[in-house]
Amino acid sequence: MNSMEIRVAALVLVTVAAVLAPVTQVQAREPFPVKGLCVGAPAKDDIDEFVTLVDEELAPAGVNTLILRVDWGFRYASHPELAGERPLEKEDVKKLVEVCKKHQIRLIPQINLLGHQSWATHPGKLLEVYPEFDETPGVKLPEEYKWPNPDGLYCKSYCPLHPGVHEVVFDLVDEITEVFETDAFHAGMDEVFYIAHPDCPRCQGHDPAELFAGEVTKIRNHLALLQKELWIWGDRLIDGRTTGIGLWEGSYNNTHRAIDLIPKDVVICDWHYEKAHPTPVLFAAKGYRVVACPWNNPGVGTAQVAMMKFLRENSSREMGGKLSGIVHTYWSSARNFMDGMAGKSEKARNDGSVLTFRELVKAW
Repeated sequence: MNSMEIRVAALVLVTVAAVLAPVTQVQAREPFPVKGLCVGAPAKDDIDEFVTLVDEELAPAGVNTLILRVDWGFRYASHPELAGERPLEKEDVKKLVEVCKKHQIRLIPQINLLGHQSWATHPGKLLEVYPEFDETPGVKLPEEYKWPNPDGLYCKSYCPLHPGVHEVVFDLVDEITEVFETDAFHAGMDEVFYIAHPDCPRCQGHDPAELFAGEVTKIRNHLALLQKELWIWGDRLIDGRTTGIGLWEGSYNNTHRAIDLIPKDVVICDWHYEKAHPTPVLFAAKGYRVVACPWNNPGVGTAQVAMMKFLRENSSREMGGKLSGIVHTYWSSARNFMDGMAGKSEKARNDGSVLTFRELVKAW
């Protein structure tokens, strides 16, 4: 290469660098599209206080996505038999809708579908009322729950191949998304340990990945007819053994291959609580939008924020656009979250999940 060619090449490199540098800087400064909180829906008596919290604290903190775990805490007109004690009424939900609209916060209700149909010694409302939907009717809930146990019981699942289950749960999905005036629904679907169970006359012998993917796809397709988006937890789509992540934050029962079988417009909530595992890259590379989800360790939470920023800044625009941000998970009641935010007691002030949320707000 002669001196003229060298000068031309250098000029080209300088020009390219000058063009790309501002693009990189702009991408680096772009805020997360999703700055979220997932918490239990407030009890009926706490609605007004929770609305004030949204108005005066969550919105100023930058929260733009609020996932409320409703489950059986609403008086369903379509299935009144599935309402829990002192359920929310339509007028209660409308107060939440109004305050979220005021601050342009995306409000997303959640009902656990497929898994988490029992807890400890008690069935959830769905299996209590419709025991025929139980994937494992032969596994009895104990008087005293312990883990591990011979039945491998953590939470029960409904049978995804039962001919009557979707008629019921889709009624609930339709109603709750209409009342919440939302364009999205969170179906849970985490920690599904019972699937393709050998004692289920319908599911035995089926591929767990295909069963799981089939259920996700069925729910997604139903929502798509209503022009609504499906969100789920991501743990069942991670190979827990290969990654070393384990059977809680990953799958040991071969559902992980479903990551290649479900529609790409499903939004993945990738929860990790002990380390900032870089699995958002896995989901983004597969074509999914993904949010990282911390819980009660401030160091892990801020590491997840830093990781997502780093990944967004060092990814192509296609990949970076799928690394959507953070959703903090608070695994207790809205009452406890409000008490923690208000510092009402020493225990509340030291709530690790509230402390994590405060650090996320500083970091995101």
